[in-house]
Amino acid sequence: MSAPVSDQLNRPLRDLRISLTDRCNFRCGYCMPKALFGTNHAFMPRAELLTFEEITRLAGVFTQLGVRKLRLTGGEPLIRRDIDKLVAMLAAIDDIDDISLTTNASLLSLEKAQALKAAGLNRITVSLDGIDEATFQTMNDVGFPVGKVLNGIANAERAGLAPIKINMVVQRGVNDHDIINMANHFRGTDHIVRFIEYMDVGNSNGWRLDQVMPSKEVATLIDAHWPIEPVSPNYLGEVAKRYRYTDGRGEIGLISSVSQPFCGDCSRARLSAEGKLFTCLFASDGHPVRDELRRGASDVALYDYLAGIWQKRSDRYSQIRSHQTKPINTQKIEMSYIGG
Repeated sequence: MSAPVSDQLNRPLRDLRISLTDRCNFRCGYCMPKALFGTNHAFMPRAELLTFEEITRLAGVFTQLGVRKLRLTGGEPLIRRDIDKLVAMLAAIDDIDDISLTTNASLLSLEKAQALKAAGLNRITVSLDGIDEATFQTMNDVGFPVGKVLNGIANAERAGLAPIKINMVVQRGVNDHDIINMANHFRGTDHIVRFIEYMDVGNSNGWRLDQVMPSKEVATLIDAHWPIEPVSPNYLGEVAKRYRYTDGRGEIGLISSVSQPFCGDCSRARLSAEGKLFTCLFASDGHPVRDELRRGASDVALYDYLAGIWQKRSDRYSQIRSHQTKPINTQKIEMSYIGG
């Protein structure tokens, strides 16, 4: 045991994204449209979810495969109770260099942010799809006010959960008019806004290519207001292409999964809330790791099982879809279930 692995395209396993719940208090149209995730929607029973102890054990085995970064996701991960306790358990694992959290920040009080920081959380990424009140409420589709999310961001900053990244999924004709307002709001801060092309994750969001605003357009738009220039990536496989304002007032990121796919150096695996392993954000099927775990598999057996999955991996959905310029006609797992 304890040997890093590579897949069929020679991509290592470095990042593990762990979904803590399939529930969320927002109903964003590109992720959990209200028409399909209404009051009668059946979410996972709590007994189906991985326990904190199971998550921690699996994370430890994943480090033997080469994982060094963990990201906690959802749904909305802050819905899961006592996640600071999970963070503390994960932080105690040898060889983990970074633990982060992706959240909509609606539930991020100062007390919770401080508890997460004290437990060992390094940083957070906040999903915020508009800074204009009407735009943001349209995007979250539950009437949640943008001010409360900004308070959550401020709480994270006060707790030292930095650098804070702000993710804005851009849909042409829906919230693209708010790009400049978003950039302007966070210019001059240490926060990094990342503009994300609208992706065909899952099958419920009604994705259309004409609603994708390519990152090049976003860059041109922002550059016309405040000149920007490219910055070298922080590490191999970094998802966002970095740009900084030439006047020194911060940086932005562009995530171009549709127009400029980055499958070639993807080192990410995803673990769903009930313990299925997915080797691609656009995967159709997951591998039932929880079943192996609850059958009493040893760490060595789990290592062999997970290594076998990764070594057979050949996923490159975004590259294939980009060549076709349309979604591939397959059933894909929903983003709310697997995390972004």
